[in-house]
Amino acid sequence: MKRWVFPELCAGLHDIAGEITAPRHYLKLCGTNDELQSALPACWEIQAANYFMRATATTGDTRPLPEGYRLELHQIGPVTRVHVIAPNGDLAANGCAAETADAFIYDRIETASDHRRKGLGIAVMSALGSARKSFTGPQLLVATEDGRSLYSNLGWTVIAPFATATIPDMGF
Repeated sequence: MKRWVFPELCAGLHDIAGEITAPRHYLKLCGTNDELQSALPACWEIQAANYFMRATATTGDTRPLPEGYRLELHQIGPVTRVHVIAPNGDLAANGCAAETADAFIYDRIETASDHRRKGLGIAVMSALGSARKSFTGPQLLVATEDGRSLYSNLGWTVIAPFATATIPDMGF
């Protein structure tokens, strides 16, 4: 699987889209689904709309995890991963973040459907945020429609739509 992220429409996005013929490759654009679709051959499929967001404030919310849940934090260089383990040993929530010289970027924040509405997403975001070493750069992430509500409540704002496309895997 490979991902290419483009800050705007450009000839490079169109060129790469024309060269790729296999599934499990993703083209991402800081723009609308319609803008991305306009640059792609017919074999590409647009995914659900997302949102590029930036933290404008932080809540510092450090509520304890529900009884029986535990948090594991792993850090290797600039990358931090968090897992929240349910009482039965299942992965209830997880996410990762990476720090660059210019930004702190959260990625793949997810809570399993049967563990939602328990504060686990907030716990993951708080644990990842505690790994930041520099507080001068922005905090950034891409949110789904569901995630946008959580992040908005934590002081994040949408700065742009974010579109994704892939070639469907036909199972061959």
